[in-house]
Amino acid sequence: MSRESDLYAPIKAYLQAQGYDVKGEVGAADVVACRAGEPPVIVELKRSVTLGLVHQGIARLSLTDHVYLAVARPSGVRAKRALKDNVALCRRLGLGFLTVRARDGKVEVHADPGPYAPRKNRKAQARLLREFERLRGDPNDGGATRHGLVTGYRQDALACAAYLAASGAEKGAIVAKATGVPEATRIMRDNHYGWFEKVETGVYTLTAGGHAGLAHWAGSWEDSR
Repeated sequence: MSRESDLYAPIKAYLQAQGYDVKGEVGAADVVACRAGEPPVIVELKRSVTLGLVHQGIARLSLTDHVYLAVARPSGVRAKRALKDNVALCRRLGLGFLTVRARDGKVEVHADPGPYAPRKNRKAQARLLREFERLRGDPNDGGATRHGLVTGYRQDALACAAYLAASGAEKGAIVAKATGVPEATRIMRDNHYGWFEKVETGVYTLTAGGHAGLAHWAGSWEDSR
């Protein structure tokens, strides 16, 4: 759909099928639909979701609680994620959300207007707090550093690598006690970054990649100790 007006006919037909009298460009609204004894329904049209469209929808809430945003249904690799995010945004704002399929004009309702209180994800919250506690210091400037993101897991791996760089091959239990990283043996065994090499049962040494990793992450590692 190349123009916003291409959305109008499918939206109008959809609302008429539900018994609404529908008119376009009424006052500041793109579409207004009325049904006897009910508050009006307003639909704002755009080819895709923009901040301006969201602002329009919020402004129309001063006229009626029944406000929808309508866009052409997105396609492509990122379409599913974009659609999910936009639906979530509309729900949080109390707006409805419609899409119009380009090939046949099918209108799909993804959210209706109304109050929305999302359920808190307690497991995700617990993971967030565990990661917060695990991080040493504040190694990230509110986002990825020039090296990438410093996670608690990476910091633990760096602690093990730094110890092995100074001591040479060592038992996992000793590394764990010396570094304060309880999962030291598992981290070295899993070798997620390619920094460790098993010498014998329970004993690990640092690889060339491990020495390079220490150098690469030196600033972040030193700042977080």
